[in-house]
Amino acid sequence: MTTSAKSNFMPASLVSNLQQVLALKNDGVQQQRSSNASELNKVSSSCCSSSEEAIQGKECVKPVVLVTNGEGIESPGLTFLVQALALDDRLDVYVCAPQLDRSVAGHSVTVRETISVSSSQINGATAFEVSGTPADCVSLALSGALFAWSKPALVVSGINRGSSSGNNTFYSGSVAGAREALICGVSSLCISLNWKKDVSCESDMKDAVGVSLPLIYAAVKSIQEGVFPKSCLLNIEIPSSPLTNKGFKVTRQSLWRSSLSWKAVSTNKRPSAPHFMSNQQSLGIQLAQLSRDASAAGAARRLNSQKQNVEIESVGAARKSNSEKTVKCFRLEFLEEEQENVDEDLDIRALEDGFVAITPISISPPTIGSEIQASVSNWIAGALAKNPLAFH
Repeated sequence: MTTSAKSNFMPASLVSNLQQVLALKNDGVQQQRSSNASELNKVSSSCCSSSEEAIQGKECVKPVVLVTNGEGIESPGLTFLVQALALDDRLDVYVCAPQLDRSVAGHSVTVRETISVSSSQINGATAFEVSGTPADCVSLALSGALFAWSKPALVVSGINRGSSSGNNTFYSGSVAGAREALICGVSSLCISLNWKKDVSCESDMKDAVGVSLPLIYAAVKSIQEGVFPKSCLLNIEIPSSPLTNKGFKVTRQSLWRSSLSWKAVSTNKRPSAPHFMSNQQSLGIQLAQLSRDASAAGAARRLNSQKQNVEIESVGAARKSNSEKTVKCFRLEFLEEEQENVDEDLDIRALEDGFVAITPISISPPTIGSEIQASVSNWIAGALAKNPLAFH
C-alpha cells in the first residue's frame, strides 16, 4: 500500500512530517504499530531532551491531547482512539464528550440552560461526559473551568462514524468540535470513517484508529516545532476499508452532502434512543420527560381554568383552540448519495476512490470575487432606485 501527501495547502515542513511519518506499512499492523511508537518517541523528545535533565529534577511536560466527538462518549470510535493514545504515557490524554449522540448538532451551543458534567471511565485518560453539544464540550474544556489547563497541544474530534465531507460539515457535530477549538486558538483534527451501512463493522473502526495515529503524532510533533497550520483545522476522512487505503491525499472541500429524507411518522411512535445511550441515561431522560409532561399538563389546566370565564371577541378568521390543532410528526434521515463527475481533488471523490482525504477547513471569511461584489452592488442600486422606502 502506498502513501502520498499532496502539498497544495500545507507548509512544506508539515508535508515533510507527513511524508516521513505517515507511511502505512505493507507488512502488517505490527510494523505499523512500531512506526507509531517510533514517531511518538520523536514527539516526546522535546519534553526531556536528555537523561541529565531528568536527573536534575526538571519537570517533563507532556503534550496534552483533548479528545471529543459527535456520537457520544460511549461510541466505539472514541473509546478505541482514546485507549490507543493512552497506551503510551508520553501524552496526557483528556476526554470531554457529549453524553448522547449529537453527531448532527452542527455548531450549536447551550445557553440559558444548565448542563451537567459527570466523570467517566476510559482507561488511561481523564474523561468527562457533558449533557451538551460537541461545541459545548470543547468550549467548556478550554475555558479553564473543568481542567487545570486551558490550552492543550491538540484537539481531536473522533473517530466518528460516517462521512463529514462537503457540505455535511455544516451539519456535523464532530466538525463543530474541531472548529470550536480552532476558534479558541487551538490546533485541531476531525477524524471520520466512511461508514457503509450493512457493510462496515466494528473492526473497521479499530483499523481506522491505526490509520489515524500517525497523523495525530505528526500533528503533535509539528505543533511543538511551530509548523502546524494555524489558520485551519484538518478534516480527515478515512475510507470504508481503512487498511487497504491508497494513501493520504490533501483535498478541497466539495459541495456534496447526504440526501435529506423527511418521512411522516405516527404520533404514537416515540423516537428511539440514541445508539450509544446507557440504560441509566435512558431512564434519566424518561423521568425528565415525565416531569416536563406533568409540568406542562399542570400549566395547561391552570391556563384553561383562567380562560373559562373570559369572553374573546374574534377579529377576522377565527383561530382554532388548542384541542383542535392538527399535529403531524416527521423524522429526518440522511441517505447516502452517489456522486458522478466530481473532480479528483475534491474530498468526497478522493474518499470514494480509497484515499485518506485530508481537507483544510478555515474559519477565515471567504474572499468574495469582484464579479460577485459587482453583481450585489448592481442589485442593491437597482432595488433602492425602484423602492427606496423599503430600506428605510
